Amino acid sequence: MKFQFIYEHKQEFLVRLMCKVLVVSESGYYAWRKRPKSARAKADRELGAEIEPIFEQSRQTYGSPRVKAALRRKGINCSRKRVARLMRLLGLVSCHRRKKRKVLTTNSQHNNPVAPNRLKRDFTATKPDEKWVGDIVNRRFKVTH
Repeated sequence: MKFQFIYEHKQEFLVRLMCKVLVVSESGYYAWRKRPKSARAKADRELGAEIEPIFEQSRQTYGSPRVKAALRRKGINCSRKRVARLMRLLGLVSCHRRKKRKVLTTNSQHNNPVAPNRLKRDFTATKPDEKWVGDIVNRRFKVTH
């Protein structure tokens, strides 16, 4: 991790100075640079190259479970956590599309009986318990006879 930081900032600061500040040896840093990439790092790079097109073809909507399923269909077997880690490293974040909700509105085009309007929108009462009002909302009630 420290060697990676030094490598990424070697244009801004002296390597010798960064090694001293981060308490690592210069020889260790240069040995790290010459060391070949591990088999795991190479495999991760190849898997990342497979993940990116799947993510883009999904219009950036697939998360790690769906990307893993797509990889499995291609014959590539790996864990969901590994796919999630590689997506995170590659900066691939799925966007969540909201489901469209059906808006319920009043249906005035029906043959059901309508209660008479006895108050005529006059809700003022001259004494307590003179006028009681209420509202009944019909939400898909099934009437059985």
